[in-house]
Amino acid sequence: MSGNILAIGKTGLFAAQAALATTGHNITNANVAGFSRQGVVQATSVALDTGVGFVGTGTQIAQIKRYSDDFLNNQVRTAQASTSGLESYYSQIKQIDNLLADTTSGLSPALQDFFGGVQDMAANGASVPSRQAMLSSAETLATRFQALDSRLGEIRDGVNAQIETSVTAINTYATQIAKLNEQIGSFATTAQRAPNDLLDQRDQLVLELNKYVKASVRPGDNNSLTVSIGSGQPLVVGQDAFQLAAVPSPTDLSRVEVAYQTGNKSTILADGALTGGQLGGVLEFRTGTLDTAQSALGKVAIGMAIEFNNQHKLGVDQNGEAGKDFFEVAPAFVGKNINASPLSTSELSAKVTDPSKLTDNDFEVRYENGSYSVLRLSDGNKVAGVTPNAAGEATLSYGGVEFNFKGTPREGDNFVVRPTVNGAADFKVLANDVSQIAAGAPIATSVDMKNTGTGKISEGVVDKDFLGTGATALPVTLSYDKDTNSLSGFPAGAMVTVTDASGKKGDPIPAADVKFANGSTYSFGGVSVTMTGAPNTGDKFTIAANTGGIGDTRNIAALGQLQTKNIFNNGTATLQSSYAQMVSTVGNKTREVQVNAAAGNALLQQSQNAALDVSGVNLDEEATNLIKYQQAYQAAGKVMQIAGTIFDTLLSIGR
Repeated sequence: MSGNILAIGKTGLFAAQAALATTGHNITNANVAGFSRQGVVQATSVALDTGVGFVGTGTQIAQIKRYSDDFLNNQVRTAQASTSGLESYYSQIKQIDNLLADTTSGLSPALQDFFGGVQDMAANGASVPSRQAMLSSAETLATRFQALDSRLGEIRDGVNAQIETSVTAINTYATQIAKLNEQIGSFATTAQRAPNDLLDQRDQLVLELNKYVKASVRPGDNNSLTVSIGSGQPLVVGQDAFQLAAVPSPTDLSRVEVAYQTGNKSTILADGALTGGQLGGVLEFRTGTLDTAQSALGKVAIGMAIEFNNQHKLGVDQNGEAGKDFFEVAPAFVGKNINASPLSTSELSAKVTDPSKLTDNDFEVRYENGSYSVLRLSDGNKVAGVTPNAAGEATLSYGGVEFNFKGTPREGDNFVVRPTVNGAADFKVLANDVSQIAAGAPIATSVDMKNTGTGKISEGVVDKDFLGTGATALPVTLSYDKDTNSLSGFPAGAMVTVTDASGKKGDPIPAADVKFANGSTYSFGGVSVTMTGAPNTGDKFTIAANTGGIGDTRNIAALGQLQTKNIFNNGTATLQSSYAQMVSTVGNKTREVQVNAAAGNALLQQSQNAALDVSGVNLDEEATNLIKYQQAYQAAGKVMQIAGTIFDTLLSIGR
């Protein structure tokens, strides 16, 4: 009997010892990230049937239990991925927000200074000092455009570096999780005998992985975990880890993309395929803010250059020469054709032709079934198409962009077109001398000295049609006939549009039908003149080419009016308002991400607290357990001591 009591005490001693060791393990690992509280679960040993009843044989350790809740852990992982993504997005977008909104280094001050220089030149009779000041302010504007684009380029380089760093970290975590799956599988035959500390390490690695990308977890065979990312791409399956790769974009070598590797093949993941975590955050930032901001800045630069050039070419410079392009207009970015067919010689070039029709979209161009299709890059919808001729040539205009095709196309030809992304980087001043500024108008009007009436003719203005046939029709001498109240002398075959003094514009009429009306404006061949007074029969009014641009400020005044001209969005937005809209969009998005990140942090903290309520170590509770298990150990020792005393008594009887 004493032997049975000794054995019972021994089981109690071992159980208390295991409980003390587990409690000590909890205490010493309380500050280890990802550690889950453990506890000894005891069960009674099989009782002994004595015939008159069952006598207990002591206790046994049923399980070293790990206190962890998979549902709560999954909530923590989800909140961590979301918060890390938002924080990553915010850390990037606030750089652009600060850059664009700066009152000294932003674009707005440079635009205002430039147009201030243009208007000063008009006010000062296009003098040489005012010309020099205007040219200097133009160079400053170009430098500002280039500096802003350069800073956005630096941010883009930072995004590329962060993508590479994140991909390396994700691959490292995937390898470590796969190794832990292998180790856990070799130890764990049942859930009750799972290696708790290894499970903690694996769960912590999965949580760390979610700081870089949102990862979904589901249980696999033999206590392993299957980890997937994106739209279900497996990252870890049992003991096997798959890899991501940071690769240059096939259409834009300056752009780093994320590819999924299967064997020797790498498949580039589409934008939006990876969400959450630092990687998902920077990818979303690049697509949603950086690309659009750089394109919007380029749009302002290209719109400025095209409209200024168009008006500048309607003037004459100090030497009497027709105005030339004042700013360089950047061509659209066209990515490399990614068709692998060596038979394709298809080439594509694109340029912005009408800023008012720009849609703020980038495009993908495909050759399929004998024709080119233009698709919006944002949603993949087809917006235009054209079939090339037998030589492979075709021209297509859509959204203010002209697409020009040549060469022999092949099925699968594919190009990416970003119409305005290079607009700010390539914005340059082409005029290198003050005499090249076309401040004067290309026409000059005069009244015949022999006129007997009081009729007058305005200085006249020209529009873009003047660059066609208008210039070749000069000089034009208009004669007045009082009997018929008519004006004659317009170019043969010309159609004349008459706008009365109230501003009412009539339909074009043949030159032979033009009547005189005080204060009316007559437009033909891109030339518009206003006539006033009361002319007499035979009075003549001449419109001729302006051969001397010195002192003439009519065209520079028209250039100054571009500051308030509605250039974009179908003639509803000016240069300044378009830039302000971009600044506002970035600012609002920055605030949105900041608020969401703060809310995400609060949600993450709540999720972590809920999980810690289950798995966290409470040092006060563990201290209490130490005393409890110490007493249990002492009590079990006392049982063994009594068993020894009984045994000694039995031995003494035998002597």
